[in-house]
Amino acid sequence: MPAEEEIREKLRSYVCREIMRREDYPLDDDAPLISGGLIDSFSLVHIAAFIEREFGVRLPDTDLDVAHMDTLRAMAARVARAMG
Repeated sequence: MPAEEEIREKLRSYVCREIMRREDYPLDDDAPLISGGLIDSFSLVHIAAFIEREFGVRLPDTDLDVAHMDTLRAMAARVARAMG
C-alpha cells in the first residue's frame, strides 16, 4: 500500500498534467483546487476514474465534493482510508 505522500505525488502529477494542462505548475498539497478555481467539479469525475485505475479503489459519489476533494492532501487521505 502506498504512503499518503506517494499518493499525493501521483495525484499532483495527474492533476497538473491532465486536468490543468500545466505540468510545471507548482501545486501545493494544501492549495484549494475547486474552491480556488484551479479545477471545476466536472474534473472530479476524471480524478475519481484515475484513482480507481491507479489505486484500485472506488470513491463513493458522495465523496466527490469540495469537502473531501478540495486539496491534494484531502484527496490522498481519502484514498488512503479507502485502501485500508
